[in-house]
Amino acid sequence: MARRQPDITVPDLTGRLAVVTGASDGVGLGLATRLAAAGAEVIMPVRNRHKGEAAIARIRQSYPHAALTLRDLDLSSLDSVAALSTRLRDDNRPIHILVNNAGVMTPPARRETADGFELQFGTNHLGHFALVGHLLPLLRAGHATVTSQISVAANQNAINWDDLNWERSYDGMRAYSQSKIALGLFGLELDRRSRVAGWGITSNLAHPGVAATNLLQAQPDAGRPTPTLGGRVVRTLGNLGILVGTPESAALPALYAATSPDARGARMYGPSGFQHLAGPPAEQELYSRLRGEAEAVRVWQASERLTRCVFPDALPVTDG
Repeated sequence: MARRQPDITVPDLTGRLAVVTGASDGVGLGLATRLAAAGAEVIMPVRNRHKGEAAIARIRQSYPHAALTLRDLDLSSLDSVAALSTRLRDDNRPIHILVNNAGVMTPPARRETADGFELQFGTNHLGHFALVGHLLPLLRAGHATVTSQISVAANQNAINWDDLNWERSYDGMRAYSQSKIALGLFGLELDRRSRVAGWGITSNLAHPGVAATNLLQAQPDAGRPTPTLGGRVVRTLGNLGILVGTPESAALPALYAATSPDARGARMYGPSGFQHLAGPPAEQELYSRLRGEAEAVRVWQASERLTRCVFPDALPVTDG
């Protein structure tokens, strides 16, 4: 007997504009599908146009009238982030939902982005940091909810402040943890600064638990021609309905965080099952690595310096 999949009710999103990075497959595709099904217009910035077009075709098999727009984005290039942001700002349409979902995980050897950053740190965190910074006027206009997709890996290891780019003693898993810790701290600091400055943005975090998505599978463009052992194990467990989730259930925490009227800023949402690996979404205690405000400020300042994307000072808004 097939296991019963968890689900949530998504409110009517007619008239809302959503942007989902990494929407061409896996969790991102699930998010784009559910947002479009609820009536949102969904912008899907993708690195691979062919995969993006296939994703749109797949969504429209179930929802023929889904409002979907493909845009080019390579988060490992700050020039690409700036180009997409310029195009969206030129459209001058308020953004109501942004899900920072795309990511790369544990390439077998150290790789760099177009800007010389360690690939995971540059893509998973710095690319999203710059995207939010460039889109800030549109996010403010839409009183947006910004949901950043972290990982259970953010509950281990630490930020390697002595070597952010892992140029010495590279460890792929530790570098991945760093990228997700940094993204989580950024998401929490974004909410704090929004509240201080009156930006009107709500920022929170989600994590998908564990599911058999392409993040764990073969990624020839990241130097991995065959699935990892971990990926094969997770896929087997998922097929058996044991412990881990599916790509569809793994999308639910971010979907809840981005759309539920009960979701709040500066909170983390994830699966509520055993060890938070799978199950219905629920609010969860922040990981210990994400609780330090001083660490969040340090991440913010370092990210501004590295990306050269400087946010406005988060000073209290006054009436003259």
